Amino acid sequence: MGGLLVWLYYSVIVRLVLQWWRDPNFSHGFFVPLFTAYLIWLKRDQLRKLVPSPSWYGIPIVVVGLGLLILGNLGAELFLSRFSLLIIIAGLIISFMGWAYQREIFFPWLFLLLMIPIPVILFSQITFPLQTLASDLATLMLRSVGIPVLREGHIIIIPAMPLEVAEACSGIRSLLSLTTLSIIYGYLMERSVSIRVILALAAIPIAVIANTLRIVGTGLVVQYWDPDKAEGFFHAFSGWLIFVVSVIMLFLLHGSLRTIWRQEA
Repeated sequence: MGGLLVWLYYSVIVRLVLQWWRDPNFSHGFFVPLFTAYLIWLKRDQLRKLVPSPSWYGIPIVVVGLGLLILGNLGAELFLSRFSLLIIIAGLIISFMGWAYQREIFFPWLFLLLMIPIPVILFSQITFPLQTLASDLATLMLRSVGIPVLREGHIIIIPAMPLEVAEACSGIRSLLSLTTLSIIYGYLMERSVSIRVILALAAIPIAVIANTLRIVGTGLVVQYWDPDKAEGFFHAFSGWLIFVVSVIMLFLLHGSLRTIWRQEA
């Protein structure tokens, strides 16, 4: 069965891994299956205690997964063909091991969704509002520190030079990576489900704030130091630096939430 699954999904998996490697927006995908395997390993004792109870209900689920694979291949829709793998895995587990096994590994199985790049149409629908929001917030902050700013769409014009908030500067990369990290961090470091959910949701405003700070920082450097710093090493380094700041903000939020929860208890 494993050989048949590899045969069916070999090209799908290869293209998926190549996208992780080539597209920085989805490079976090490498960590998702590794963390999923680690979660299942943590549950090894609970899984050993379960008694296999194969169910025929898994077969229709496998059929649905195969249908999604066919539709995805015919329509060149990568998301469907990749998502079908998760459906087939669930169907096979239920068919051969039973519902109890699927329930036990439900979270690790669900976490695998994060390794699948979102469809291009949806990606564009997310990045455009993020670009607009980042441009608005950065413009307000630059004006608040005394820099004359004229904004035209996603271009922030300051006296030294115009700054374009391109798709790559929308913050989508930080958002996807930070969301994945926040879920991993919350699962490993927090027992409260409520706090885990808050940490995962908080990744959105944290990523937006951090990306805005990056744009503002670039504007300040360009205006008061060197316009050439808007590109090259400084620009790339600032991305990593801001992501570290985002992670620190996540840690601080977690500490605050635990203090609040402890006081209320």
